[in-house]
Amino acid sequence: MSGEQVGGRTGGAVRVGQTVRRPAGVWTPAVHALLRHLEDAGFDGAPAVRGFDDQDREILTLLPGETTGNAKPWPAWTHSDETLWQVAQWLREYHAVVADFEPPPGAIWRKGGAWEPGLIIGHNDAAPCNAHYTNGRLIGFSGWDFAGPVTAEADLAFTAFAWVPLSARETAAAEGFTAFGDRSRRLRLLLDAYGWRGESSTIVREVRDRISASIHDIRRLARQGDPGCQELVDAGYDVELATAVKELAAFPR
Repeated sequence: MSGEQVGGRTGGAVRVGQTVRRPAGVWTPAVHALLRHLEDAGFDGAPAVRGFDDQDREILTLLPGETTGNAKPWPAWTHSDETLWQVAQWLREYHAVVADFEPPPGAIWRKGGAWEPGLIIGHNDAAPCNAHYTNGRLIGFSGWDFAGPVTAEADLAFTAFAWVPLSARETAAAEGFTAFGDRSRRLRLLLDAYGWRGESSTIVREVRDRISASIHDIRRLARQGDPGCQELVDAGYDVELATAVKELAAFPR
């Protein structure tokens, strides 16, 4: 199809006009049910579903704004306190809107097990690479294919990992963040903006557990033939995550 622009870290997403097209997976119906719930609730920080095209790719609306793209280091806005505060506000609003979402019977998620009361459907990848930003404002997040059942605390922990950031130092430095002595303060800023009143150390432990589980999921899905996770393993992303888990054992020292 003419006019297509390739985008996204994995999954074969392309831009066509003001839409994004992506090959569907067995998880797509569940994700579409989630996105329709968000649209019906008036939540505008996520793309909307617009069906499928003649190649059986899902069609989602294109969120406006700048993205990080593939170049490193990332834009300065990804490391600012103001953006960190806005990310926490987005996550708090999203969790409030999704709290009453009950997935359809038999819903299949790419990551995570079956939903049960007490869990939410987390974004699970609300990272800078999926953020859309314009004129000093975070618009929202794309990249919903890893959405799935988790606790709100787990989704908050991954967001802290991605934005504080709590990733491996070498990874963070390549992305343009080197203020490692400021990470404890930035973590507390994110938690306070979200409304988390517990100890920061609790979230750090949750981050380690969450990232360890992500490593397992990525490698398992890659072995099962998931092309997006195979790309992540080929790029060494699972190794980067493993390094972060080791380094977090000494956080905040």
